[in-house]
Amino acid sequence: MSKQDYYEVLGVSKDASKDEIKKAYRKLARQYHPDVSEEENAADKFKEVKEAYETLSSDQKRQQYDRFGHAGAQQGQGFGGGAEGFGDFGDIFDMFFGGGGRRDPNAPRQGQDLQYTMEIDFEEAIFGKETTIQIPKEESCETCDGSGAKPGSNVTTCSHCNGAGQMNVEQNTPFGRVVNRRVCNHCSGTGQFVEDKCSTCGGAGNVKRRKQIDIRIPGGIEDGQQIRVSGQGGPGENGGPPGDLFVVVRVKRHEFFERDGDDILCEIPITFTQAALGDELEVPTVHGRVKLKIPAGTQTGTHFRLKGKGAPNVHGYGQGDQHILVKVMVPKNLSDKQKELLREFHEQSGEDSLDEQQDNLFKRFKRAFKGE
Repeated sequence: MSKQDYYEVLGVSKDASKDEIKKAYRKLARQYHPDVSEEENAADKFKEVKEAYETLSSDQKRQQYDRFGHAGAQQGQGFGGGAEGFGDFGDIFDMFFGGGGRRDPNAPRQGQDLQYTMEIDFEEAIFGKETTIQIPKEESCETCDGSGAKPGSNVTTCSHCNGAGQMNVEQNTPFGRVVNRRVCNHCSGTGQFVEDKCSTCGGAGNVKRRKQIDIRIPGGIEDGQQIRVSGQGGPGENGGPPGDLFVVVRVKRHEFFERDGDDILCEIPITFTQAALGDELEVPTVHGRVKLKIPAGTQTGTHFRLKGKGAPNVHGYGQGDQHILVKVMVPKNLSDKQKELLREFHEQSGEDSLDEQQDNLFKRFKRAFKGE
């Protein structure tokens, strides 16, 4: 199966900047990380996103990818089809076009960011809450203090790379002999060799645990927004800082209210009599019941605003309103007496009793049937 275009994988244009590429990668990496994603193909997606980012984040690799496609980004390919012994395609471009070399595998690296999805009630999103969540995350092994070695055993310097974590590999290319720097495959770039591995972490130095984390949901948060919890992501490597935890909030639908930014919307039914004669109703809001005056002659679709009865702005910029849409309910299953009274009302009202706006509406309605 042919590979998907790297730009399409990250969802960026071909003239995207490095910052745009990095931002897209971080978002997708959090979405598809196998430790937090529930999607069936998350691992494959994560691998594809990582591969695309490693190519497009490097000036040299991106240049060769734009010129030669996926063949240019693959390891161990020469300039011509079927050529062997040309080494790492990226290394050749790095050497002859000013590449800066590879990252030191022993340098401190920040841990991976994690993502957690939380579902909350409509009212909780309005007023906020404090809660505790449990997430699976890697932490430094307490048995070996992150060394990966069994307590009391020795951690020796790798004899193949002398602790550098990297090895120089000489290769013959059409340009002559090229020296490439590779991660040491004997110590996986750590520069150390563990003779007797820790039984708790199996030599990895990290263990997976479920950790409780306190979360504060701010009032006014909307569906899909994220809360960043600094330092609660994956552990750093080689003394680097941990990553961050991003909590994605999903707000449950309410049976009566809807949300439009900081405003709250709802629809209330009123009877034909209330609409015609007017009334004073008690209507629900998230802040409690309030009185609403319905003027006589209110039409269905009339809009009322209750100032300050909406949601607080999540950034602290004021308070929204509640908007009420009136729907006049037409009575069903009328008794004979009610039908008689309505017929009498119709005869007594006639067209002369309609106000100007209603009169114009009925006239347009009649003209539509007459073809005028």
